[in-house]
Amino acid sequence: MKDATSTAPDTLSPKWNEQGLIPVIAQEADTGEILMLAWMNAEALEQTLTSGEVTYWSRSRQSLWRKGATSGNTQDLVSACLDCDGDTLLLQVKQHGAGACHTGRRTCFFYHPEDGSWRLSEDD
Repeated sequence: MKDATSTAPDTLSPKWNEQGLIPVIAQEADTGEILMLAWMNAEALEQTLTSGEVTYWSRSRQSLWRKGATSGNTQDLVSACLDCDGDTLLLQVKQHGAGACHTGRRTCFFYHPEDGSWRLSEDD
């Protein structure tokens, strides 16, 4: 139900950056764990929404990248949300395989501040 004081519009389109990309946060739907941050262009977003298999844009390869196509660590789309500014996507996904990170870890976020530097945390 929409709050009477809300100023949010009823519709919003993604705001692509100068390269035609938008940052995407992938979150495990079952646990809420943040898995990774990646990028999408319009084609990657359309493929993801149409197929239900998450596809990103690889900035290093300058090509579409279906998550897990070579590693088997795929992501199935559960839901997609655009933030209030239209400049970031949040995907809730079902992560399959060892994890989301190319290092083989479950998540890409495993460095924590310690004694003035960022240190690798051991996996739980």
